[in-house]
Amino acid sequence: MASSSSSHQTHIPLPSDPGGKPLDREVPIHVVTEPSQLPADFLNPSAGKQLIIGFDCEGVDLCRHGTLCIMQLAFPDAIYLVDAIKGGESLIISCKPALESSYITKVIHDCKRDSEALYFQFGIKLHNVVDTQIAYSLIEEQEGRTRLPDDYISFVGLLADPRYCGISYLEKEEVRVLLRQDPMFWTYRPLSEMMIRAAADDVRFLLYIYYKLMEKLNEKSLWYLAVRGALYCRCFCINENNYADWPHIPPIPDNLVIEDNGPEEEILSVLDVPPGKMGRVIGRRGASILSIKESCNAEILIGGVKGPPDKVFIIGPVKQCNNGKVSENLPARLLMHASLYDHNNANLLSDLLVSYSHQCLSCICRHLNNSKNITFGCQFKDDNYQALSCEYATATFVFVSSNCYVGLIVNAKGEQ
Repeated sequence: MASSSSSHQTHIPLPSDPGGKPLDREVPIHVVTEPSQLPADFLNPSAGKQLIIGFDCEGVDLCRHGTLCIMQLAFPDAIYLVDAIKGGESLIISCKPALESSYITKVIHDCKRDSEALYFQFGIKLHNVVDTQIAYSLIEEQEGRTRLPDDYISFVGLLADPRYCGISYLEKEEVRVLLRQDPMFWTYRPLSEMMIRAAADDVRFLLYIYYKLMEKLNEKSLWYLAVRGALYCRCFCINENNYADWPHIPPIPDNLVIEDNGPEEEILSVLDVPPGKMGRVIGRRGASILSIKESCNAEILIGGVKGPPDKVFIIGPVKQCNNGKVSENLPARLLMHASLYDHNNANLLSDLLVSYSHQCLSCICRHLNNSKNITFGCQFKDDNYQALSCEYATATFVFVSSNCYVGLIVNAKGEQ
């Protein structure tokens, strides 16, 4: 490094990593206020010197509108705390080539808000991430365990899991208490010993966890990990260009193209919700959105308090209806599946295909047991909330714009 940075030490009480480097050792922590204090291989990414680093950000209300205060980088032999408060915008911009590089793998737990802050505050498109939260879910799926909607592993939970780390992170709760008492915690300078330790703790185990996760992921899951990482990075970074400036999503590798058991292409769909209508999408105590999440194989994310407040983000496979490919000319590009059940014997009736055309939503369902066809239609005028019913079930639609809808709730008659 061309110039020195203030240094501290942290102890990493773990066995050797797969590369053979002992992790049970003291690791220096460098507080960085100038680009010259960062490793040259990081600042100038190259194919000949590819890196894997732990990565995280700290700030105040971290999102497009919040304040990014510290960016943590964990290398095998050192941790760098990039001080955005003292170093300013130019320091973070100096990291842009590395953060956007395909030659540097960034290991992070839940990348969405960090990526959003980097994009809107510094014009950085975070790329080539391994999101440990996604990797954990993929391993659970591989091993036959079903994750409930919104049941995401926390970083503290991942650290405590003996399969991946087995470390208790009691200090994290202390910092959470301080943040609740004073949300400006990360803005204060000089950095206190507790701030330095807390920032370093969020990245110092990531490389060890990364190698443990990689040992378990099969080839299909590794591809899903790359795709979902890319989609999660851009998820909340929506603007008028509709992600046109982001890198392409990794294609399905040739060796995974199997006729019956290959992976499905995944996409990110963004739905606009008119002002004041998000409550209907979410439903009372979240009942509507939860029902939608349970009925389809997709991640459904809402900006919430941090925003964007008028968007619903759906990440999942490109769906096809039972009778053929959905026409790409349909104004509503989202196909959401729900299951209808006969309330007498709980037999599956069918998937629902709902499409919008000329201000009319059509709901078509087919009774698989006796091939009885039932068709509903309704005209939307001033009301944005419509319920349909037949002898088998009721279906509730939330109409959200002139050319698309979000969500439906289906209940067999006789059920609450």
